[in-house]
Amino acid sequence: MRRRALLGGSAMALGAAALGLWPQARSAQAEEAPASLLEAARALAAKPYQPNPVSLSPPFAGLNYDAYRGIRPIAGEAANLPLGDGYEVDLLPPGLFFPDPVTIEMPRAEGFGEIAFSPGLFTFEPRYFSDIPAKSPGAGFSGVRLRHPLNDPQVMDEVMVVQGASYFRAIGQAMVYGLSARAVALGTGGPGPEEFPRFTHLRLHRPVDGRIRMEAVIDSPSLAGHLELEMTPGVDTAMRAALTLLPRREITDVGVAPLTSMYLKGPIRAAVSDDFRPRVHDSDMLYIRNGAGEHLWRPISNPARIQTSAFADDGPVAFGLYQTPRRFDDYEDTEARYHDRPSARVQPTGDWGPGAVMLVEIPTDTEFMDNIVAFWRPDAPIAAGSEHRFDYTLDWTRSAPGAEGAVRIAQSRSGQEHDRPGTRRYVIDLDMPDGLAAEDVTPLISAAGPAQITGAGVFDLPEGRGARVTFLLTPGDGAEAVDLRVTLQGAPGAHPGPVWLHRWTPTEDGEV
Repeated sequence: MRRRALLGGSAMALGAAALGLWPQARSAQAEEAPASLLEAARALAAKPYQPNPVSLSPPFAGLNYDAYRGIRPIAGEAANLPLGDGYEVDLLPPGLFFPDPVTIEMPRAEGFGEIAFSPGLFTFEPRYFSDIPAKSPGAGFSGVRLRHPLNDPQVMDEVMVVQGASYFRAIGQAMVYGLSARAVALGTGGPGPEEFPRFTHLRLHRPVDGRIRMEAVIDSPSLAGHLELEMTPGVDTAMRAALTLLPRREITDVGVAPLTSMYLKGPIRAAVSDDFRPRVHDSDMLYIRNGAGEHLWRPISNPARIQTSAFADDGPVAFGLYQTPRRFDDYEDTEARYHDRPSARVQPTGDWGPGAVMLVEIPTDTEFMDNIVAFWRPDAPIAAGSEHRFDYTLDWTRSAPGAEGAVRIAQSRSGQEHDRPGTRRYVIDLDMPDGLAAEDVTPLISAAGPAQITGAGVFDLPEGRGARVTFLLTPGDGAEAVDLRVTLQGAPGAHPGPVWLHRWTPTEDGEV
């Protein structure tokens, strides 16, 4: 089984009858539902936090991975439910990692109706289940899966999944699921335990002009909140997001627009995993376009110890986690299809003020763990009883970061310099615009920390494959970290060159 296949699910046959109304919806819920779930979130924030007190009961309790995969929504009952204008929804069962119930509202002829949960909406694989009770106290839907004819007008492909805490993910054309987004992160990468706010209530709106809108209520001990997403699937799938945070306490470690991904190995340090594949990752680059006009490229790594990096900014323009190599032979994985996994780009709408893009890198020895998180952290704490709104766009894309016509970083590599013990060589390969060559790029290299930089150079690669910057790093005795910065200055009048950033840390056995 591949990591996170739970959220992807398997394709289902079409043929659900078109439903004008939802027979299982409760009309009283439609009449009493607030015009916006934002009001419900505000009311929730005014009360003390109430955790879900009920544990799952059979048939959803105590499941392993295979048993959970053996629960499937029935077409027309909990799967392939029509939303209108080319959209369908699947309702996802509880169990395994998803015990908490989520209220699901669907559009009716007038207003909205809550869908009543029942085990009878699902089939259960006989290998793992025997008698199925008619009711399961405390159980509820764990999320939703949206479908749309993304690649073929006759096939309702999966395009978005919302399940688990406040996680969601989406894809565009010819993509497979990879990294995830979250509504909000709390305490990520900090000294204490991380808090995971969760969606408690989802409301799906009817599509308009090919766009579909979803509202969500967020709850956790520290805050309540509201997320509104408007999604337009396509070659790239575009989202407009409006996040409202309603803290119950003062929060200094909030993460806005968090992205969560996986990085096991790649050429920046390939020796962490003995694997036939040259790369194993959902993302390999954090890209930031900051308020000062710089384009920052930070290769992701799998360090020996957890590390958190802060990229201070005032008025960020964009940041995202990117999957930059796009050829099959970059990964050689026919099943995981890492070359088809999306990048995700966040672009704030309006001025988010001073703060920092944070990058958390967690050691892992498996590709089945999400170990990379990136998010925005405001400088100022958010006070208890206040209300804070963050608007942004979120694009799920195959496109490369950086400006068209500018120098781009194609890949980063490093390895020990075998005839110089204690020294590591770094290689940065560049995609060059037409008319530019290595002689038009000047690398300015610096190191923050006890280290020596030598052997710097830049030259053209053969077969018109761009240019290569290379240098040697020799950390000082006992050095624990060295922050590297390479500013690539281009020809006069050209686009600003990228700024390459990387943090060297010793391996687990203390080697360079």
